Amino acid sequence: MNRVPAGRSVHVRVPASSANLGPGFDSIGLALGLWDDYVVTTSDTPGLVIEVTGEGAGEVPTDERHLVHATLEHTWGVLGVEPPTGLRLEAVNGVPHSRGLGSSATAIVAGVVAAQALSCDVLQGAYAGWPAPGDVVPVDLGLATHLASLLEGHPDNASASVLGGLTVSWMPDGTGLDEGERTVTARLDLHPDVEVVVFVPETQLATRTARAVLPATVPLASAAAGAGRAALLVHALTADPAHLHAATRDWLHQEARRPSYPDTMELVDLLRSQGRAAVVSGAGPSVLVLTTRDAADDVRAGHLASRWERLVPTVPTHGATVRAR
Repeated sequence: MNRVPAGRSVHVRVPASSANLGPGFDSIGLALGLWDDYVVTTSDTPGLVIEVTGEGAGEVPTDERHLVHATLEHTWGVLGVEPPTGLRLEAVNGVPHSRGLGSSATAIVAGVVAAQALSCDVLQGAYAGWPAPGDVVPVDLGLATHLASLLEGHPDNASASVLGGLTVSWMPDGTGLDEGERTVTARLDLHPDVEVVVFVPETQLATRTARAVLPATVPLASAAAGAGRAALLVHALTADPAHLHAATRDWLHQEARRPSYPDTMELVDLLRSQGRAAVVSGAGPSVLVLTTRDAADDVRAGHLASRWERLVPTVPTHGATVRAR
């Protein structure tokens, strides 16, 4: 089995994401212009060195348990290559942790694309020469989406972080033409007038905690209503933002989670009462508002403002990038 060569270094950049956007549970994702940056360097000196600055510094593990490192090891196993003898990981985190902005997905995506990049010519079986510093290192974005989605447990955040923009993802069920073993993602062009406002609280909430309270079944009427609004959401985000408020109505997951983040739902209720298309961002507790350019400045938290950080991130048209160093 070939080993990842020593003496290579890549700079990986991955955007944050918001998932669900109301009714698009586990399927619709939106990239956000908040970024994690990683430098991954291989060496022939045994050992692992991890440095973390920014979000999560002093909180996330700096050993083999670090999510990027664990994903690197997993991906090399899937690719059938041996990990390098030594590895250095430098993380500069700009994505808030455990706030519903896809921080775990950014880390997983970073590990998947970095593992591919550092072993790209090994996989091809020919050494065409390592790219010059600053050059893009090729990776299979379809494979990255699939592997990251499997590790994350759902494809909405991962697909948006890999590809950027607005994504809709699903797994083939093997019937008719709907065949295959990989996660499939359709990347859609966001309407040029759509903008995003995010309110981020100081409190954190683990995704597993938020998912644990969801019911195993939902009433047929709720499922039908949600399906209609999810379809409308895609139309509103790509063609007619006038429908954003109606399109972000959810019957599936937000109310079930209300006891887990009462402050979040209080803010969602307030903003929606003002006609804003406010939703819980991912598993929460951040709140995301889909709005238009002419109205973005008017989206405020009112009397709740002091308890939330207000961000106005872009929606990047590209996702994860990998460049040689």
